Amino acid sequence: MPTTLPRNGELADQLDLLADLSEILDEESFKVIAYRRAAGRIRESPLPVAELALDGKAKELPGIGKTIETKVVEVVEGGEMHALTKRRGLVPAGVVDFLRLPGVGPKTAARIWMQLGITSLDGLKTAAEEGRLRELSGMGARSEEKILKALEAGVGDAPEERHLLARALPAVRRVVGALSAHPATLAVSEAGSVRRRRETVKDADVIATSSDATSLIGAFCTGDWVSEVLARGDTKATVVGHDGLRFDLRVVPAECYGNVLQHFTGSRDHNIALREDAVRRGLSISEYGVTDVESGEVVTHSSEDELYRFLGYAPIPPELREGTHEIAAARGDGALPALVEVGDLKGEMHCHSTWSSDGKGSIEEMALTAKGRGYRFVCITDHSHYLREGRLERQWKEIEELNERLTSFRVLRGIEVNIRADGSLDVDDDSLAELDWVIASLHTSFDRSPTERILGAMDNPHVDCIGHLTGRRLLKRAGAPVDVERVVAHAVETGTALEINSQPDRLDMRDTHARLAGEAGVRIPITTDAHSVGALGYAELGVAQARRAWLTKEQILNTRSWREIAKLRK
Repeated sequence: MPTTLPRNGELADQLDLLADLSEILDEESFKVIAYRRAAGRIRESPLPVAELALDGKAKELPGIGKTIETKVVEVVEGGEMHALTKRRGLVPAGVVDFLRLPGVGPKTAARIWMQLGITSLDGLKTAAEEGRLRELSGMGARSEEKILKALEAGVGDAPEERHLLARALPAVRRVVGALSAHPATLAVSEAGSVRRRRETVKDADVIATSSDATSLIGAFCTGDWVSEVLARGDTKATVVGHDGLRFDLRVVPAECYGNVLQHFTGSRDHNIALREDAVRRGLSISEYGVTDVESGEVVTHSSEDELYRFLGYAPIPPELREGTHEIAAARGDGALPALVEVGDLKGEMHCHSTWSSDGKGSIEEMALTAKGRGYRFVCITDHSHYLREGRLERQWKEIEELNERLTSFRVLRGIEVNIRADGSLDVDDDSLAELDWVIASLHTSFDRSPTERILGAMDNPHVDCIGHLTGRRLLKRAGAPVDVERVVAHAVETGTALEINSQPDRLDMRDTHARLAGEAGVRIPITTDAHSVGALGYAELGVAQARRAWLTKEQILNTRSWREIAKLRK
């Protein structure tokens, strides 16, 4: 395939920009939605969409129709979609920059432009300093202050490109799987931040050992996931995938495979701590072996476990290699925890159905999928604002009828209530008392006393759990300024659970917060917040987050049966 063809990320960026400009110009919403949906599909596709479009096959992909395929061909032939070029001429370039600021979406950007005549970040900063932004509908002094702070901090500048773990992990697994099937491969593994399950990653490291390094490098560089080869040598190569993710492959001798894998998996801080500890014992560690400084003898290891044991440690799980105190813990007898695993989960405690307008699966579909995953129960926690005017009671009836048909599985009556800006909940206590599981979450007004609102919700005797604690959106929105220590302490006092939300762009609580909660004795469910049957698989991401937080099976609430959980409720 010619390397001049645009990558999937470039196509998706153009569609996203087309959607933004169309929304700024107040065009039909169905077009905006279609552009955004197509951008997401293209960005996540492991196949070269530009090549498929030239062959007339892109429209066979989910969410990609003939219109989008035509626009992709336009990019291939002329560098840009015709519709995008047209709209660029209608919207000042500086107005698009507004979208990188907190709380500024296309409609707000349009009001700033149309009503105030501002078309640059400098002009926006001046208006914020003069207090003119608060005059716009939908904005106030707080919004103006946030924008001004972001501009002063340079938030409007182009961010470093990073990828969600949920996007990088399947891509890396696909590459590792393809290389594993190569006849010259002896061993191959993901490494780096993906293997440590960091919530976002910059690139992907792959380590292999082979009977024919040249052949394996060749297979890597010509794989169908490759958009561009950046570097190619005898034992290492770097390529960029169609999804924009950069892959680095190193093929190393079998005898030091464990050394290299450990080196490229451990974080910088972890490896420094390992080396400093080794120096005190007269050893020097490099990526290719361990040297006895006095004798000059070099010892290599074919596996990581061998390396760690040689150095006097218990093998350290990749998720813990962040340079906290895992080195000291691994030296002690049994000090490293037996981390929770995906197979330990017995139920889903936060998911949505078609009773929520944004849900894609019926209660029965969600239940049967959860049962197929080996779960024993599922809590249906649809959004409260979709369950008014008798809908909540009608949902209960559907759940009751479903439970009569299911065997060895139970559907629980749950809800996700909103914590309003004034701290109140949007469902009355009498209704909450009838539910099996109640989650309270911040969804709006993140800058208005979030800690006090959460603490107040926890005081409600019917609230079992706080959902996605800070409300962050990875790569999009920072979390609310929640005093996590106060929340954790109050969770212990009130017996309120704090979830690890496995949504790819949430992973909220973050690992350090979850570790603090776990050490304090807070009950922590790992949930998916799934809005479709496929999203129930996000549990793997939440488990990875829990493992990074040093959490064990015993510290995770939904590793228990529902009967056991019910006894732990308030």
